[in-house]
Amino acid sequence: MEYVYAAMLLHSAGKKVDEKGVTAVLKGAGVDVDEARVKALVASLDGVNIDEAIEKAVVAAPAAAPAPAAGGGAPAEEKKEEKKEDDGASEEEAASGLASLFG
Repeated sequence: MEYVYAAMLLHSAGKKVDEKGVTAVLKGAGVDVDEARVKALVASLDGVNIDEAIEKAVVAAPAAAPAPAAGGGAPAEEKKEEKKEDDGASEEEAASGLASLFG
């Protein structure tokens, strides 16, 4: 994920997303850089309109669920179980969404 974040940071700063830039951002963040991953990322982004991809991802993202009403509702134990189940699904959805963003 750090590699994608580095590319997005460069793009949002108006810089060219290239191997040198991605490597510099990652090293600046203290990440051990894998040059093969950097090359693969830059190659996969070649010809991709990042602004358009981000816009499509934002439009496709589901709306946030409304906050539960204060007071009534399920006991705390049931809420914890629901949260654990939801966290796993949303992490998988987020990972697949980001993968398709730059894929």
